Amino acid sequence: MTIEKMSPEKSAPPSATEPLSTAHKARKRFGQNFLHDQNIIGKIVQALNPKPGEHLVEIGPGLGALSKPVLQRTGQLLCIELDRDVIPILQAELAGVGELNILNRDVLKVDFTELAAGQPLRVFGNLPYNISTPLIFHLCDHLPVVTDMLFMLQKEVVERMAAGPDDDAYGRLSVMLQYYCDVSYLFTVPPGAFRPAPKVQSAIVRLLPHRQRALRPDQEAPFAKLVSLAFNARRKTLRNVWRDVVSEHQFVAAEIDPKLRPENLGLTDYLRLTALMYP
Repeated sequence: MTIEKMSPEKSAPPSATEPLSTAHKARKRFGQNFLHDQNIIGKIVQALNPKPGEHLVEIGPGLGALSKPVLQRTGQLLCIELDRDVIPILQAELAGVGELNILNRDVLKVDFTELAAGQPLRVFGNLPYNISTPLIFHLCDHLPVVTDMLFMLQKEVVERMAAGPDDDAYGRLSVMLQYYCDVSYLFTVPPGAFRPAPKVQSAIVRLLPHRQRALRPDQEAPFAKLVSLAFNARRKTLRNVWRDVVSEHQFVAAEIDPKLRPENLGLTDYLRLTALMYP
């Protein structure tokens, strides 16, 4: 994969009378809200704790609010940015700070395994909220090369990611993501930390990939199907949602009460049933 070292001349620069970082207007189609609160920026960088020699990848660097303090600590940084117009601004903001490489691509089409080139990746960023869930599952396809992930997401999404059984936020996203990663809700970020301020609260989440998964690769698709079927009708009993795929004998063998509902089962219950059905 070719990493573009973008030249500022490739995009028209802002007016010379305007500061670079304020001349660019956030674009709704890119889901842009630019972080500016220095206290929040400091907390995020502290949570990330970047070190020299690490291969860090930032998704959606925007105007460089996180990029600059991270690059100051590591000396090198790879950014994936779709909006070509912010690239000259990013380059100007980070000029002389360290080695900055920019990949001007749709992150959902990036092959992170190829990008890693044999080096473990640490991935972070203020993700566009409109693609956050598909992006995280895209990254889950490349977890063998990912050391950890630290993301800012919509608070509601982070709550769903970290939720446990019997929690209102618990659902398919909770079970599937917790199968792949250890999920930690770190702290909340208020709307005022951004320009323009979003209409929702945000939160920081840390994802640590499980190095040993509970299922074999050939069992993962059936597991995902069981979970999807369950939460497509979460208010029904398990007997009803799985009537065509799980027998009474299998409920008994897996020690699962068929009168329970999907949100009553923990990850280990779904895994136990999958292993029993697909030995």
